[in-house]
Parts: sequence; structure tokens; C-alpha cells
Amino acid sequence: MNREQSGVKVLALTFGELTTVLQQRYGKGAYHAAALYREIFKRGSISLKHLPEFSRSQAFARQLERDLELPACRIVAQEEKGVLKFASALSDGGCIESVIISAPGRTTLCLSSQVGCRMGCRFCATGEMGFVRNLEPEEIVWQLFAARFLLGRGIDNIVFMGMGEPLDNFEAVLQAMHVLNDQRGFNVAYSHMTLSTCGHADGIRRLGALHLPQLRLAVSLNAANDALRSRLMPINTRYPLIRLKEELQEFPLGRKGVLFMEYVLLRGVNDSRAHALDAVRYLEGLPVRVNVIPYNGGAASAYEPPSREHVHRFCQWLGEEGIFVSLRRSRGGSIRAGCGQLGASLAASGCSVEDDGCCIRTED
Repeated sequence: MNREQSGVKVLALTFGELTTVLQQRYGKGAYHAAALYREIFKRGSISLKHLPEFSRSQAFARQLERDLELPACRIVAQEEKGVLKFASALSDGGCIESVIISAPGRTTLCLSSQVGCRMGCRFCATGEMGFVRNLEPEEIVWQLFAARFLLGRGIDNIVFMGMGEPLDNFEAVLQAMHVLNDQRGFNVAYSHMTLSTCGHADGIRRLGALHLPQLRLAVSLNAANDALRSRLMPINTRYPLIRLKEELQEFPLGRKGVLFMEYVLLRGVNDSRAHALDAVRYLEGLPVRVNVIPYNGGAASAYEPPSREHVHRFCQWLGEEGIFVSLRRSRGGSIRAGCGQLGASLAASGCSVEDDGCCIRTED
């Protein structure tokens, strides 16, 4: 084997891709790839020597264990109150936060796709951080690995709604989705994945061209007139509402598929009846469900959350015009784990320390 080759980044590979790597580098194939994939993605271990498939290939097992390149991530903080938020330190000292949300019949993991975010939404703590870097596919997948094997949570659903704009890190997020979906691994169906975007129209077009009709798309709207939306969400100056709607009209949806529109309510900013009617007019002709999300607030924020009564009134205005509305119950706000709050508490999590290894367990 060429010693200058990079390691085998197994958390970034589908089963088929791993099989190809083993064939090209070691002259092995699907038999050993299946054993390795099962051990890591089903059991959370990288110990291979005890596996029957490697009983006659102990030298290969030792070599493969040395060559496996795993993301140097570790959980450095966790807090639970209604939801479980955990912070992960990365190999370069960067840090991300992920959230586990339990509900009757399902458990959802909110994944991050970037350290920070370049979109700069005015009401988002992650946007206030600015952009640091994109996550690699294996760092995205590691968050589910950590939730299942380090925190012991049975995850059913994945939402790309954590730190970062997923469509701003398109290739890595797409590869991570393929790995998460692989039936021999984590086996998360695309119908159990939701990708949330602030309105990255080019990314929506690229995603639509892949024809993944089961994948659910959520779009942060938050205002349906360009002047206000551009003030709240700078991306609107690049992709104004008319351009965004054009891409949403062309986006392929499966049978009975819908688009999920997210609307964060800010007191006195975007919560009037006129704002509701703007949204109704804008969404005309689109198969949508609107998720109304009361703003969670922040210590240094210029915005305030609306009252409970006003939230229900806004939902009523939309409903009266025939819009299917869901009121998203705020959870995790007290530990800065709610919508728009991730990244705000990283300074207190110990994420500035240098990382010294990964958290994947081994067995002797």
C-alpha cells in the first residue's frame, strides 16, 4: 500500500464507496466492507480483529484499523432541559452544537453543517458568529454517531437546521445525506430528513435537479416583502422573493409532497395582519405548510418575542385565508437550544481547547 495515501474516512463513505476503497487499496471487497460498515454504523466500534470475517486476515484487520481516519471530534459539553443540546469540539479547535428533540413516537436530531454561518440573519445567534468554515461530510455524520453511540439516543429523524446554511455547503451535506441514508449503515430514510434553508435559490435548484422527492425542504420566509426580508435576511438581496418563488415552483415534490415554510415571529416587526396577508399572497399556488415559530430571544438581541395571544392571532389570520398552519412549540430556549440560538453559548462550553482525539470507542 502507498503509505502516502490518506486514511480511509469511513464516516464519509457509503457502503458502495467503502467497498471500492477496499478493492483498490487492499484487494478486498464487499465481504470485509460489510463487516467494517456493520461494526461502525450499527455497533459504534472500530475494533475489527474479533470479527469472524477477519479471523483469517488478522494482519489486514490491524492494517485497516491503523488506516481508518475518523473525525477528531469530541463532546465537550451537554445540557438537557426539554431538549438535549451537546457541543462538539473539532480537530482545529472549532466547535458546533447539535440538539436532540424527543417527542411521542420519534426522536429528532438537529444537525449543524457549518461552524458559524455567512448568511447573517439579524435574529440568529449563529449568524452573529460569522462564517468560520464548512464541516466535512464525516463531521456532519459524526453528530448522529455521537447521538446514538455516545449519548445513547435512538434517533429517528434528521433535520439540517443547526448551525450554518446547508446549501452553502452543498457537496458535503449531500454526501452526508447519502451516508446517513445508506441501508447498511444508519438507514435514515430521506422521508425522515428535512433540509432547512434561508432561501439559497441556487442551492434549491441544484437540490431539485437531484430528484430526491422524499427529502423534505423547509424554507425560512419570515417576511413576504422584499424591503423587510432584506433587512432581516441579507440573502434576500441576492435572491429576492420572486427568484425564490420561481425555484420553489420548480422544486420536485413526491406524491402529496409539500414545502415547509418557516416564519419566525418578531414582536412589532413582522407579526401584523398586513404581514400575514403578504405571506398569503406570496404563497399562493405553492403546496405549503407554514410553521410559525415565536422568536426565542437573546440577551443582546434587538428583537423581542411576541405574546402568546398574538402568536395565536397571527396563526388565525393565516388559517382564515386557507393556509395550513402549525405552531411550533418553543423548546430548549432556556438552554439556548431553540431555533436561531445555536452558537450563542459556545464560549462557555470549552470549545476553544485543542482536541486530542475522537470519541469512537474501541474494543480489545
